[in-house]
Amino acid sequence: MQSDADKRMMTEIFTGSFTQQEPIPEEAIEAAVEVMRHGRLHRYNVAEGEAGEVTLLEEEFATQMGAPYALAVASGGYALATALRAVGVKPGDKVLTNAFTLAPVPGSIAAVGADPVYVGVTEALTLDLEDLERQLSVDGHPRVLMLSHMRGHLCDIDRLMAICDAAGVTVIEDCAHTMGARWNGVLSGRHGAVGCYSCQTYKHVNSGEGGLLVTSDPEIAARAIMLSGSYMLYSRHRAAPGPEVFERIKYETPNISGRMDNLRAAILRPQLRDLDQQVQRWNARYQRIEAGLRDTPGLMMVERPAEELYVGSSIQFLLLDWTDQNITEVLNRCAARGVELKWFGASEPVAFTSRYDSWRYAEAPVMPASDRVLHGVIDMRVPLTFSLEDCAQIARIIRAEVAAVFQADPN
Repeated sequence: MQSDADKRMMTEIFTGSFTQQEPIPEEAIEAAVEVMRHGRLHRYNVAEGEAGEVTLLEEEFATQMGAPYALAVASGGYALATALRAVGVKPGDKVLTNAFTLAPVPGSIAAVGADPVYVGVTEALTLDLEDLERQLSVDGHPRVLMLSHMRGHLCDIDRLMAICDAAGVTVIEDCAHTMGARWNGVLSGRHGAVGCYSCQTYKHVNSGEGGLLVTSDPEIAARAIMLSGSYMLYSRHRAAPGPEVFERIKYETPNISGRMDNLRAAILRPQLRDLDQQVQRWNARYQRIEAGLRDTPGLMMVERPAEELYVGSSIQFLLLDWTDQNITEVLNRCAARGVELKWFGASEPVAFTSRYDSWRYAEAPVMPASDRVLHGVIDMRVPLTFSLEDCAQIARIIRAEVAAVFQADPN
């Protein structure tokens, strides 16, 4: 006989929104209104003696990330493509990247005329370092890796960097889901040659769209600034190398305008100051859901390594080796109870959940081990608008529905 608690678990409905973000902080709203009042939205349109919001954002972000150079741009995808161009990727080059990532990552490679070459994914949802070593053991291997910290999962990046350094491979980090995360105490984005970040609404700071990149390499920084559309106004950048570096590259670096404007920068600056506190809040919610899902029959949790300080703005679990029919049933049952889950294993891409074999502008290799993992990946956003009790309720609903489907058909 079911207990009253079990009956409640099978009937409760979650009524929150998985796409509702927290309001923009009042300080950011006031700063944005001030920009609109004076009307100087373009980053280089400043009054005498005024730095401008974008310049201040770059300085503050560089300091926050422990980097000498930072650049604010129009989107995270633009940051990725700019980083590729700045490290010297040319049309026809091959660039390594994750088989498990989101479309803007291979899209940025295609945008510069290069070809994505996919590296496998492990059950930890990180880059398969064994597959990476195998691909780098071949003569003529790609010389750039765009490493996607997909959905906030960090691989053993110390080992990865050792592998890439030994093979002469330049690493660009896609940190769209790891702004504020660390590996062995080092901030995500500070291991490779360039770290790229997104400020899109569903990321860790919200300006609707927007991107940032950091680097310690003065020539990469200078090229990125010129690429972003600085014209010959590069001296107005303060988180930037000296003029002598620009003199070397300014006539051979194209302007591919993608600047951030002062309005978005004003919105972002207060949010970045609160990032560490927000990380703690996300992780409290993530851990509440994680605790509620543990030991669910048929459900495999993604374990986080001790070296990783993650940002739990989304959570993933695996329904490994489940049939399409049973996974679809879980998604439908959870949706009927107000819980929105995304599935990376569907035969057709849906919303954000495309995968390497969906992107037909690039060759899709045969990757059976990765396909097995991707087929079972279930993904869910964890907005800060959720309370801890919301998170506990969501976990109860997922747990009940997964267990019900699994027990009905454990094969």
